[in-house]
Amino acid sequence: MTIMTKRPPHVLPHPLSANAHTVLAQRYLARNPTGTVTETAAQLFWRVAQDIAQAERTYPPPTRQHHLARQFFDLMARLDFLPNSPTLMNAGRPLQQLSACFVLPVEDALASIFDAVKYQALIHQSGGGTGFSFSRLRPRADRVATTNGVASGPVSFMRVFNLSTDVIKQGGTRRGANMGILRVDHPDILEFIALKQNQSEMTNFNLSVGITDRFMQALKRQQAIPLINPHTGKTIRRVAAQAIFDQLVQAAWQSGEPGIVFLDTINRANPTPHLGAIEATNPCGEQPLLPYESCTLGSLNVANFVSVRSGKPVIDYDRLHSTIPTAVRFLDNVLDRSRFPLQAIKDHTALTRKIGLGIMGFADLLIHLGIPYNSDDALAIAEKLMGFIQTQAHEASTQLARERGVFPAYRGSRLQSRRQRWRNATVTTIAPTGTISIIADCSAGIEPLYGVHLVRTVMDGMTLSSLHPAFARHVETHGLALPSLQRELEQSASIQHLTQLPASLRQLFITAHDVSPSHHVRMQAAFQRHSDSGVSKTINLPPTATPQDVAEAFQLAHRLGCKGLTVFRSGSRNDQVLSCSQQQSC
Repeated sequence: MTIMTKRPPHVLPHPLSANAHTVLAQRYLARNPTGTVTETAAQLFWRVAQDIAQAERTYPPPTRQHHLARQFFDLMARLDFLPNSPTLMNAGRPLQQLSACFVLPVEDALASIFDAVKYQALIHQSGGGTGFSFSRLRPRADRVATTNGVASGPVSFMRVFNLSTDVIKQGGTRRGANMGILRVDHPDILEFIALKQNQSEMTNFNLSVGITDRFMQALKRQQAIPLINPHTGKTIRRVAAQAIFDQLVQAAWQSGEPGIVFLDTINRANPTPHLGAIEATNPCGEQPLLPYESCTLGSLNVANFVSVRSGKPVIDYDRLHSTIPTAVRFLDNVLDRSRFPLQAIKDHTALTRKIGLGIMGFADLLIHLGIPYNSDDALAIAEKLMGFIQTQAHEASTQLARERGVFPAYRGSRLQSRRQRWRNATVTTIAPTGTISIIADCSAGIEPLYGVHLVRTVMDGMTLSSLHPAFARHVETHGLALPSLQRELEQSASIQHLTQLPASLRQLFITAHDVSPSHHVRMQAAFQRHSDSGVSKTINLPPTATPQDVAEAFQLAHRLGCKGLTVFRSGSRNDQVLSCSQQQSC
């Protein structure tokens, strides 16, 4: 019985974009000791495919799959599916750390705090990102009985974590990323909210306020909430919920930070409450995890799943149906092949075997279908598409459970109470797909286009410029000259003011700032309803957006069942990743 094809493929079925080659060479392709790139994109996909297929050998022959390396290769080489970056970087290489998402505990003790700093450094060195809840740390100026001194508070310790990240480069290819969360009822919450108003502060962290249902109820009723010392459990003082919310909204409007995570919403969906409550997420917020858990992610490029029937473009659900089981099996195999940086992470990850299958290329899919992103039809497509993917992914995990057994923490889980026997405690997640969407040459995650002309700032200040290929084709079809539009495309992310373009074209190529805040949130909620974990989505706002827009988006997200929300008003930060030109934030 053979598990992998002997002869490695040397060519890809379709050429990669210039930006894809740049990103692969910069971050992913293997190098020799002198730093020279020693593999091609095809060889990278083959390296990963071979390695992940090796996991089949750990299972008995009746369930072992034949020729999986070739199937995995084809999945990636066609750009139908790509795993998270650490898998592409490290599979089949000495590091062999394949997961992107980690959460570490931070207890209210000096040893625990600095253990977490050390573990963070090891995870970043291996290519992963880390999330922390700092809510257990006693507030600033609280008495420390053992030293007869006073506590410096969570914000001061967060600066230590941030500094550690500065000096560690992930796998030698990128700077580490973190999520820092503080509960809304922590006495230091206002200091936390204001932290990133100084743009030189906490540059390696995303920040989120942990919002509770109790807080949202107090906000609605115009009541005060107690701020509670986590060390003693005693109320320090009471503050009007509206006062906290106003400062949170103003900070998010001013700088895009902090975001919010809805802790009670997250824990109502926690598949293993018997193992503990979830307090933190990975850096982009889509993966709530227990302490020491990790998760491996991968995304289907749904823009590739369009076929023409009776002269009309439609989603090819048949091909999706045949692809999803292979992608789920790939991600489950990754868990067996990964070499984790800590024994505790290996043990806790093995208990729940969380994976996250999501999508990228959603905006491109809508363009192929002729559906504007900011329409009700787009919301309907989101519901149907993600509902289908989740159903098929759950069935694939059920089949793996028949072959390999359920995840070890199944007994006592919510899945057991629902009589759902899955191999993985979570199966679906919507990740941001920042760099893998560049490799796949598709739109990121479930985001709308940021602009038809896009400049991305990637590692070490490198910029990648691109013009959306479908837009270029449509322009030429209408007999217009692209060079005459180039200057205006670089002036603004939106094309709605370009009256020389047909109205139908402007309507189809809607960009992020053309989408109302409420529609952004409704799109996130549509995907959240069909995601086991969370959804990474930025509510991109134009420079003219108001604090009231932010406040309404936060409240709508809670009402619609989102697990968190991040807003970003264009031009509000100096280090903006996406723009329409190298000079302007658009």
